[in-house]
Amino acid sequence: MSGAGAATTNLDPSTMKNLKLAIVAASWHTRVMDGLVAGAQRAAEQAGIEDVALVRVPGTFELPVAAARLVESYDAVVALGVVIRGGTPHFDYVCEAATSGLTRVAVDSKTPVGFGVLTCDNEQQALDRAGLADSSEDKGFEATAAALETAVVLKQL
Repeated sequence: MSGAGAATTNLDPSTMKNLKLAIVAASWHTRVMDGLVAGAQRAAEQAGIEDVALVRVPGTFELPVAAARLVESYDAVVALGVVIRGGTPHFDYVCEAATSGLTRVAVDSKTPVGFGVLTCDNEQQALDRAGLADSSEDKGFEATAAALETAVVLKQL
């Protein structure tokens, strides 16, 4: 989900309030991460989920292993991180590892993992997506809504 063409969210407490949700968030880029976490927590609150686990890991690279542990006990997990392009290939390696790792966790566990990892060329792009007061997008909220809505769908299958 992003910007123009984003799907309409349906955070219906009657179908979601009993879901167990965990948020795993990287620690780099504090301002961006604080916005993403706040957005995820707003989505959980809107869905009627009162008890949300928040786990912090050092960086985006560590998100998949933490998510793999969390899916054992939760109906949905949201992974939040930010990687900002620099002058070395590090950006590519971390983005690929996080994306592949989180996809593997979701598919292998059959548990939705909301992908709230920002992969940006610069800090301003990250701030624009962080769900802050002056941001144009709220990717923490969107990733959480996607995970929760998918959890409801999976329970119906």
